[in-house]
Amino acid sequence: MLILAADTSLPILSVALLRDGALLGATALEGRSSRNEKLLPAIDWLLGETSIDRRAIDIFAVTRGPGSFTGVRIGLATMQGMALALGKPVCAMSTHEAIAPVRGRWVVVDDAGRGEFYVSMFVDGQETVTPRLERDLARFEGERLVLADVQQSGNVALACARRAAAIAAAGRLDQYSDITPIYVRLAEADVKLQSKSPSSRA
Repeated sequence: MLILAADTSLPILSVALLRDGALLGATALEGRSSRNEKLLPAIDWLLGETSIDRRAIDIFAVTRGPGSFTGVRIGLATMQGMALALGKPVCAMSTHEAIAPVRGRWVVVDDAGRGEFYVSMFVDGQETVTPRLERDLARFEGERLVLADVQQSGNVALACARRAAAIAAAGRLDQYSDITPIYVRLAEADVKLQSKSPSSRA
């Protein structure tokens, strides 16, 4: 099984290619700006380096956030577009699930700014608390995994590919077809729109 995975939810954009559990190749680059100009070239480079035809890909795995409004949308749209064109499935998961260890009790933490954190919880790899904004981390029991540290030391797309492989092996791909983005915060335009709506002034 050949899996192409991408993460554009974090400042460091990453892409990975996995075949039957073996890493064929991976790359990561600073992607805070111009992700739409970096993602497809990164995918093309990886496929070229590994001599893989994109038509051979069985699963397109992608993270759906929490992340920036633009970044998350680009990753989801690109991977979904490639999958649709080739008639292959998409395996979309939260960035937190992609990196969560499969054993133990873990609290995944991502700094959302303004004194808030995006927090989720996993027990033996199973999500028990979905990503949500929190201010008080003390009420979450478990070992902490900070997203900022993970992206500095590992390839998030590779973690996503490995999780997708496990999901496929368990016959659960249909549970990961939801490509609804998880944003760290609403886009500024949406915030302004809400503030101008009649209901917000009521």
